[in-house]
Amino acid sequence: MSDIIRRDPRAEWIARNRLHPLHAAMQQGQQHSWMGPNGIIRKNPHGVGFIGPNGLKRIDRSGAQQGGSSKRTAAAVVQLPLHQVAQPAFYIAVVPDMVGGRLGSHDRDLLGLAHSLAGSDGAVLVVVFGEHKESNFSTAGVDRLLVIEGDEFAGYAPEQLVQGLRAVDNQYSPRHWLLPDSRTGGGELGRRFAAAIAERPATRVWQVKDGQCSGRAGAGQQDLVRGLPRLILAAAECAEPVSETRHEALPVQLSTSAVRSLSRIEDLGPVAVDPAAIAMAEAEFIVSGGNGVKDWELFHRATVALGATEGASRVAVDDGFMPRNRQVGATGTWVTARVYVAVGISGAIQHLQGIGACDKVVAINMDSGCDMIKRADLSVIGDSAAILQALIEAVENYRNDAKRDAA
Repeated sequence: MSDIIRRDPRAEWIARNRLHPLHAAMQQGQQHSWMGPNGIIRKNPHGVGFIGPNGLKRIDRSGAQQGGSSKRTAAAVVQLPLHQVAQPAFYIAVVPDMVGGRLGSHDRDLLGLAHSLAGSDGAVLVVVFGEHKESNFSTAGVDRLLVIEGDEFAGYAPEQLVQGLRAVDNQYSPRHWLLPDSRTGGGELGRRFAAAIAERPATRVWQVKDGQCSGRAGAGQQDLVRGLPRLILAAAECAEPVSETRHEALPVQLSTSAVRSLSRIEDLGPVAVDPAAIAMAEAEFIVSGGNGVKDWELFHRATVALGATEGASRVAVDDGFMPRNRQVGATGTWVTARVYVAVGISGAIQHLQGIGACDKVVAINMDSGCDMIKRADLSVIGDSAAILQALIEAVENYRNDAKRDAA
């Protein structure tokens, strides 16, 4: 008998077709990796969790990872191993953006990079200014937490923040400083801090390997490779977030208070901006409508009441209910909103790719088994018109109560 392994085209077809009745059974006994005849490890490109050459991870459409399975069981509490550094040999300082007082996806990527630089001897020191709402520093990879409080750090105060970072630099002398190269404050603060301590930073860094870092250059078309500097301004997805260990997040303090300087910048507060004028790629709060929206006038009134930027699925755009520049997805605009509300959107694969970088996804849909419900962090099952009307009334009642309290 020949030792050549024969392929089964029908079995491979069933494994690719998730609508086939035998698809689930084929997935259970399917190999995810094996060694080929030449000694090369082969990977199954159709397996759940497979990361392709473009860095895209295959989505689990069965709902097992998102908790969307029809047979839900109580999730077992997994206690991650505790990573402790009693006497750190050095520190890797991280200054996250903390938009909304919580760690964002960019911040967690930055902490993953800091953890790889710290190794087993170093400790990750996170510097936070003012009050915060984050309660999961330990699972994000924080070994030491330094919270610098004071009214002078509220609002837009880059000069005061630089003074606080200089005080941290004098006391802890971190081996590396890591800040997010973002539009929400980290990019500007990092460049101001670099000028203050006379360091030449590496900007838009997306990879650190073997003592060198690679940063985007030439309008993102080229990579600039240089030696690893002390100050790094990292881009999103620069490293994998910490997920296999929990850390102490021990609170530490400055031995001396940060030096206060007379600010030359006066913060006049936020300026009201029309959400419709915000570009989709820059919007932080998006409400998108799909085929399940039947009353588009009510949808527009709801977005105005919520102060959200409008988006749409491809079906809604093709049907003429929304303009083409409001289409969200791989064939439209990739969005990075902090909150994304999908109203009546079933969740085509192209749409799910376009919202992959959103922090929180809220789904409003009648179909409890659709892919958008499985992807969402919060799901509301019901008629979209009734839910949107309830949201409008809740916002109006909240504003009326606020006016009465102010009076």
